[in-house]
Amino acid sequence: MQPPFQNDDLDLPAAVARARPQLVQLLTPCVPWLLSTSQSFIPEVALSSMGAIADPREKTSVLLDLLEEAGPAAWKHFAQSVCMEFDLPLDLEVLLMSSAGEGYFSQTEEAGTDTRVQSSVPKGSARRRRCSSSGSDKDAKQRRLDLSAKYRHLLINSIHQRYGSRREAGAEAQEQTQPLPFNQTFVNVVIHQSKVPRLKEKTEKAREELAGAPEPEECADTAMKVSDLFCSEAPFHTTKVIFLFGKPGTGKTRLMHRICQKWAEGVLPQFLFTFLFEFRQLNLLRRKLTLKELLFDMFLQPEDSPDAVFQELLENAQQTLIIFDGLDEFAANMDVSSSSKRDPGVTSPMPISQLFADLCHGKLLPGCTVLVTSRPKRLPDFLLYTVSVLAEIWGFDHEKVEEYVSHYFRQHSFRERAIAHVKNNTKLLSMCLIPALCNIVCICLEYLLLKHQMSVELPQTMTQFYIKMFLIFLNKQQGDCASDEETQLNCNKKAILGLFDLALRGLEEKKLVFYVDDIPEDVKEFASLHGLLTAFEVKTSGSCPEVGYAFVHLSLQEFFAALCLMVSRRVDKNYLKKKFFLKSKWTSKNETKTEFMESFHIFLSGLSSRECRTFLMLLAEQDEAWVQEKQDVILQSLKKLAATHLSGPKVLELCHCTFETQNLEVAQHIGSLLNFKYEFKNFRMTTLDMSALVFVINSSQDLICLDFAGCLVDTDCLEVLAGCKNVEHLSFRSRRCGNDFAAALSKAIQGMGSLKKLELTGGSITAEGMTNLVQAASQCLQLEEINLQGNRIRDPEVKRVMDLFSKMKKLKKVDLSNNHLYLDAVLSLAKEGIVCQNVTELCARVNTVIIYFSGTSGEVQRSLDLKLEDNKEHISPTRRVKLCLQDHRLSSQHSKMIVAILQSCPCLSEVDLSGNKLGDEGCSYLLESLPCISISKQLNLSQNRLSVTGICSLLKSVKTCQRVMEVQVSLSHDTAVLRFREDREFASLPPREEPFFSTDDQQHEEENQTPTTSQKIRLTDCNFQASDLQNLCAALKECGHISELDLSHNYLGDEGLLQLFLCLPKLKMLHSLKFNDNQVSLNSVFFLAESLTTLEHIKTVSLSLGHTQVVHLTFWERVRSASRWRSGSRAHAKQEAKGRSFCLRDCRVGLEDVTRLCQTLAQCPQLTEIDLSGNSLSDQSIERLLSFLPSLCHLTLLSIRKNSLSPHCVVLLLNSINLCERIRVVEVRSGENAFLHLGATTQSQKTSCRLTGCAIGEGQVQELCSILEQHGWLEEVDLSRNQLGDEGLRCLLDHLHRVPGTCSLNLSHNGISQDGVLHLINAFVTSGNTTEVQVSLCSKATLIIKLASGDDPRKILRLAECNFQPEHLEKLFLLLEKCTDLTEYTSSNNNMTVQAAERLLHSLRKDLGLLKISIEEPWVSKERVMNLLELAVQTSGNITEITICKDKTLFQLVMRFPHCLEKTESVVNRLSLYKPEIKHSFCQRLCGKCAQLQELRWSHVELHEDETKILVRILLPLPELKMFGLTSSNVAPTGTEYLISGLQNCHAIEELNLGCMKLSSAAIPELVLGLCEMPSLKRLVLNHNSIGNDGCSRLAEALKEMHNVEEINLSHNQIEDPGLINLAAVLLEMQNLKKLDLSGNCPSPAGGEKLMAALAHCKHIKELLLSRNDFGDRTAVTLALCLPHMTNLKILHFQNNTIGQAGGLELARALVVCELLEEISLSENDLGEQSIRALSQALPCFKRLRRMDLKFCGITDDASKSLSLGFRQCPSLEEIILSWNALGDGGAQELAIALPKMEKLKVLDLEKNRIGASGATKLVEELAKCPEIQFIRLWDNPVPKSLAESLTSQDPRLCFSFN
Repeated sequence: MQPPFQNDDLDLPAAVARARPQLVQLLTPCVPWLLSTSQSFIPEVALSSMGAIADPREKTSVLLDLLEEAGPAAWKHFAQSVCMEFDLPLDLEVLLMSSAGEGYFSQTEEAGTDTRVQSSVPKGSARRRRCSSSGSDKDAKQRRLDLSAKYRHLLINSIHQRYGSRREAGAEAQEQTQPLPFNQTFVNVVIHQSKVPRLKEKTEKAREELAGAPEPEECADTAMKVSDLFCSEAPFHTTKVIFLFGKPGTGKTRLMHRICQKWAEGVLPQFLFTFLFEFRQLNLLRRKLTLKELLFDMFLQPEDSPDAVFQELLENAQQTLIIFDGLDEFAANMDVSSSSKRDPGVTSPMPISQLFADLCHGKLLPGCTVLVTSRPKRLPDFLLYTVSVLAEIWGFDHEKVEEYVSHYFRQHSFRERAIAHVKNNTKLLSMCLIPALCNIVCICLEYLLLKHQMSVELPQTMTQFYIKMFLIFLNKQQGDCASDEETQLNCNKKAILGLFDLALRGLEEKKLVFYVDDIPEDVKEFASLHGLLTAFEVKTSGSCPEVGYAFVHLSLQEFFAALCLMVSRRVDKNYLKKKFFLKSKWTSKNETKTEFMESFHIFLSGLSSRECRTFLMLLAEQDEAWVQEKQDVILQSLKKLAATHLSGPKVLELCHCTFETQNLEVAQHIGSLLNFKYEFKNFRMTTLDMSALVFVINSSQDLICLDFAGCLVDTDCLEVLAGCKNVEHLSFRSRRCGNDFAAALSKAIQGMGSLKKLELTGGSITAEGMTNLVQAASQCLQLEEINLQGNRIRDPEVKRVMDLFSKMKKLKKVDLSNNHLYLDAVLSLAKEGIVCQNVTELCARVNTVIIYFSGTSGEVQRSLDLKLEDNKEHISPTRRVKLCLQDHRLSSQHSKMIVAILQSCPCLSEVDLSGNKLGDEGCSYLLESLPCISISKQLNLSQNRLSVTGICSLLKSVKTCQRVMEVQVSLSHDTAVLRFREDREFASLPPREEPFFSTDDQQHEEENQTPTTSQKIRLTDCNFQASDLQNLCAALKECGHISELDLSHNYLGDEGLLQLFLCLPKLKMLHSLKFNDNQVSLNSVFFLAESLTTLEHIKTVSLSLGHTQVVHLTFWERVRSASRWRSGSRAHAKQEAKGRSFCLRDCRVGLEDVTRLCQTLAQCPQLTEIDLSGNSLSDQSIERLLSFLPSLCHLTLLSIRKNSLSPHCVVLLLNSINLCERIRVVEVRSGENAFLHLGATTQSQKTSCRLTGCAIGEGQVQELCSILEQHGWLEEVDLSRNQLGDEGLRCLLDHLHRVPGTCSLNLSHNGISQDGVLHLINAFVTSGNTTEVQVSLCSKATLIIKLASGDDPRKILRLAECNFQPEHLEKLFLLLEKCTDLTEYTSSNNNMTVQAAERLLHSLRKDLGLLKISIEEPWVSKERVMNLLELAVQTSGNITEITICKDKTLFQLVMRFPHCLEKTESVVNRLSLYKPEIKHSFCQRLCGKCAQLQELRWSHVELHEDETKILVRILLPLPELKMFGLTSSNVAPTGTEYLISGLQNCHAIEELNLGCMKLSSAAIPELVLGLCEMPSLKRLVLNHNSIGNDGCSRLAEALKEMHNVEEINLSHNQIEDPGLINLAAVLLEMQNLKKLDLSGNCPSPAGGEKLMAALAHCKHIKELLLSRNDFGDRTAVTLALCLPHMTNLKILHFQNNTIGQAGGLELARALVVCELLEEISLSENDLGEQSIRALSQALPCFKRLRRMDLKFCGITDDASKSLSLGFRQCPSLEEIILSWNALGDGGAQELAIALPKMEKLKVLDLEKNRIGASGATKLVEELAKCPEIQFIRLWDNPVPKSLAESLTSQDPRLCFSFN
């Protein structure tokens, strides 16, 4: 075997290189001497050239080169001459003599002391001693040199004794009698250095978080030799810190001993002094030390003059090596931040931690080399930025394992067999990569081979190996007399358990070194005898050393400590659970609790395995149940750990523990909880790690993802990974992954039967590696995705690779991005890829290269073929391929190759050639070949340097290739796209099915259909001039099938527009023409207006000459086939019926322009709409425009928007109602938007005038009234939000009596005061045609007056929040006294007190009839019911209704006049039943006033005992009482029973409402008795109680006899199936039932089906409310079957019933029979698109439908068109609720188009959808055509705030906010 450091010895070039810088500096001033000396060694020819070199330094350097080239002998003589001649620094002298082969400690020296001492003195020193002067300084220096040389000799001897070869030889001699585990003959370990010393990466957090580093190779590890650790250069007097870390057992301590040994042998001559300290011994120090005490007292004391030696050591610090071994074993706190700023003194005593820190920082012994070892752990912060070299000890590789095993078995005959056994066993080989485990494996293997020659079975886990090793050590001492395991354990039980206890106590106390007194004698003898404890000298001071003991390895101490916990009777389950600290270790920021227990939890896990149970039973002397109970504690703790979120290192640690258990159940449980994805980032994976990971993965049944990002994964790991069966996704990201790695991975993946996705990215794989990998992947038939991006694949073997891909039937994607493929390689990929049968897309874009595959298996294909054969159709499924060759600098010279590639594939769907340099020539060649190329969707030629010539080629392709459907070109944006028609569109069209819609909608559909051969041409932003149009028009004329032509954003001007119109007759299929932003002028406006008149096929003209010009024309269809389109004459008639429109926006036009325009438009047939927006029209222009209205005989809408309108202009617009009899609505908003809606005929219809926010003041009132007086058919006049004030109101009221007919006048928000209100009331009292006044002076500022003809008996006054003062109220009452025809008075929050209310009731009188008085004031809710009744009797009339709603603060009376004194004796007689405290006078008055009481409604009242008695004894028995309602009120329990019993006296009751009264089933029996006494009862309302099943059943029994009941409301009563079924049985006999409300109960679908079946017999049912019952689809289907029997149904509420598509579809289809439906609510059901479409088809049947609620039904844009068409045909529809759906802009636009057709629609709710800017804009455009719509709600839609504000200003009926 070679010496371990043989390759590390310094050779001549290396030694010269080290000495050279100082030599050059020393000899440059002495060039003559150097020349003279060199003549003896260098030929004269070489020296002759020295004269040409002028620079002395350069000359010195050249001479040194020549001396080195002269050979070792010449250099040796030269070095000796330098040492004799010059007084050299000690370090230079050492280097120079070493380079001459005269090192201090030659390996060939004799072992004699004198020889070594003599050789230790440099020759230069001897010569100086003879030649130097006798000065005292030189003598002192020489003495120090002698002392230091002597001390070096002592160090060498000491290190030889401690770690040298003689000690090792002695140890080997004793091996058979005293085994020393972990201390075998040294074999070099594998060391890897990090390029960047990132110590933080070795903490767990950093290991995990650094995955985001841009280049993983930045922290890559590179192999290095031991000597390389010391080779890095450092500035003079700068301390060099070398940090070595490694996992337990990797040989860190053994390596430190080896370094010391080799230094003593002279292999590291750069160091004069070497010291080694072990932190486990430094832990024993309890006092502060100086540096001198640390070096001398703790390691080796000089024989004499220590101060002088120390001084020499200080002066030669750069030649001193200090080793600190086992930083992780240091027990004290290493935080030295508090003292880091102080300047330490060499003689200052300080703690060990501070000494260590100051040495590393260079504050002590600056320039020395500090070598530190540690397990991977959190390092002190001061080390993070001081480390010069960072390296990791990996342990052994395969070669080192073989070398170690070979040496271990060198004396055995079965040596080769042992080597083969280790090499052939993957698990064993993985364990042997850890040197300590390798030693244990060898011990066990040796023992087994000696005992069992034929068969060898080794343990499976590390724990089991330790157990086996322990037992072998016990047996080895017995020799031939060895007994069985049980006997051995029993013989030494006490000592063994004592040893275990010592190990645990040491870990708990952080003690790794024990004194004699710490160890019982029997334990010490036993452990020492069996080689489990090692003895050594311990120095804690300068005095005599003591003997210390330690376990031969820390991991052995951890193993014994774990055993102690598992076998000790003192350790219960709770304590054991606490000691299994893995979770606390992961979560704790402080490592001090667990710093000595790296493997402790692994051993505990291993001891919980079934295989260890017998061993534990023997040690514990307990039965199996006792041991298993402890083992279960560990297993359960492991299971719980998997439930938390774990990082990569923690996952591995958990896997190691799980592997040690060898428990498949635990492994399966843990595997199932690890989220099916394992991510490992930026750390090294060992084979042991991989083995543990694979064990867990294979134990689980779940498929997982393995992701290794930036991890160093050896090829040995891949061999282990190959056995992983459950990996679905495997990913590696590392620059270290090259072809060798790919080759190893290729072997591994073949065994992964579940692998679907393979990623190997960011590596250095070339084409060769890719081919090998794909070759292996082709055998993985289940593989779906391969990702090789970011490698170095420049020129892959395309054909071979694609052939392999074609065999992978399930392959879906291959990613070769960021591989810098050559262009030829990309084209080859395209050529081979598109003809590969399973390729669906090939995308090559800059550095992106991705190939997509069909991923369909052959079995699927064959089954599909069989189906086609059965159908006798031998048509293979269509394959579509997308090809993208973008940004690859393809030029025209590549066009032939591109065409050839495209022609080779008959199934292309999309081709993207954008971003190349094809130019006109290349594109033209390609376009000429289009007829021979099959592309089904689109061809993208953008960014290919096209010109106008190229555009003409594009247009020619439209003619030559009939499949071209659209051409889109923009030269400015460099886009050119051709879209094609699918081949199936050329097939004959199927017979057209007749839709469910009416004829009008069929016509609408026909208008929007375009023949399948139509083509769209968009040539925008092409910088066209008018001169270019000649060629363009020539090309366009050849394209006879153009349906849309867009020439926007060019420079064609008026001339270009004129030329274009000349070729329009050739474009017979043209449907749309856009000419936006072409610099046209007003002349074009007049030209287009004339064209609208002269060209009949123009449908709409939309123009804007603003900042963005718009010229958009649409045309009627002119060419139709006989089979699908009507004849020309009928088509023309239809387009006339539909009308035409002209829109002019943002164009300044004067009076003459308006005149000319109107004259032109007046000649236009069927012009139905004119839109003039933002044209700055003057009052004169608008007046002139209005004068033409009678001439525009077909006009239905005139819009003037964004035009400042003065009050005078507003009056002019109002006067238009007298100019044109067809005007139905005049609407002017905000003084800038005006809309005139005209009817089709002049037939008399009422007119609405809405002039809001127009600044109309008192000055315009008289003129307004004059206009209104002339019009006899006014329906509404809205002057809200103007500036009338009180005076304007007075003036208006003076003219009101002249306004004819019935009319509503809205004067809200006009600044009216209390005085104005009183004036209005006076007019109300005195006017004969004013029937209703409604006033509110709060923020709403409402003021509405309704006028009617003299025969209207109503006289209604409503006043709210008028802030009346007492004087105002007095005037009000005086006025009301005069109003004897008043029918209703409402006062709400007008500061009316109780006294004022009493005064009011006295004041109000009526000649004849009913008078209704309502008072809403805060005091109503505070007054007792008794007080309110006392107030009621103050009225002058007979009370017929009393309503008290305290939640609304409402007190309401209805009185009949004149007052009639009826006989009340029977009522008065009942007063004798009252207790004395009831006032008989009040009761008499109450009886008198309420003798005709018919309705009693009380809500949210609190009834006291006396009030309850009055209710029960006086009011309820009244003979005419027909309605009694007591809801949401508070009555004492006894009072409730009393009240319900009193209902038995209500014989005339027709309606009973006891909703929200908290009635339980217990109250129902008494209630039933009362119901039986109500033969006339029609309405029974008991909602929101707790009736339940029992109560419902009892009610059902009572209802059997109540044949007149028309309404039942039992909603929200917790009724389940039993109660519902009993009720359903009664419904069969209730023929008069018209309304049923059972919402919010708890039935099942089965109960729902019973109910629906019963409802089929209720033929007169009109209202069915069954919401929120979770009926489901079954009930919905049953209801659908029953609906044909409910032909009178008007209202159906079925929301929130968990109806899906199945139930919704049947229900929608069945609703068509209910033609009388007025309200449908199916909201909050996931109906599905088919149900919505079926409902849409049913909508035209509902001619009376007023309200449709489809909130939260999942409606999308796809269903919006059919839904909108259905809404259009509901003539009575007033409200549509589509909130909380998924409608976007498309759906909003469809609804907007339908709005003008829904003439009665008032509310459209679109809250919480996905409507954006375009949808909202379309809604506001169409809203202008809908004067009857009150608002459209768009709350919480993604409309930009600025746009929302703008749209609201245009039309405030569009609501975007909750305000």
